[in-house]
Amino acid sequence: QVQLVESGGGLVQAGGSLRLSCAASGRTFNSYAVGWFRQAPGKEREFVVGISYSGDNTYYADSVKGRFTISRDNAKSTVYLQMNSLKPEETAVYYCAANNRGYCPSYGCYANSYRYDYWGQGTQVTVSS
Repeated sequence: QVQLVESGGGLVQAGGSLRLSCAASGRTFNSYAVGWFRQAPGKEREFVVGISYSGDNTYYADSVKGRFTISRDNAKSTVYLQMNSLKPEETAVYYCAANNRGYCPSYGCYANSYRYDYWGQGTQVTVSS
């Protein structure tokens, strides 16, 4: 089992940057794919970005390409999300999630929230205009 804890959220002005972290417990974290999702008030949860267990493959939602970067340090059991040029409409609770359901190198697999078995509690990101 894996437990996930997000951190790094906060208040930032439009155009600013934040780096979120997702720290995992468990010694087999390097066998888990990880995704970041976000949910704004009154809206459905949406996929942001995913990374394979090795870090070799990444999948970005079109809305964040070129501005967000996901990375992982398996030695530290941590996944990072660097967010640049943030927009007010990206205000949301950001969640990381993990699964080890096997090799599935496609955007569809990573964007499907039902494939993730473990979720963090979320971290609030607020972007002011």
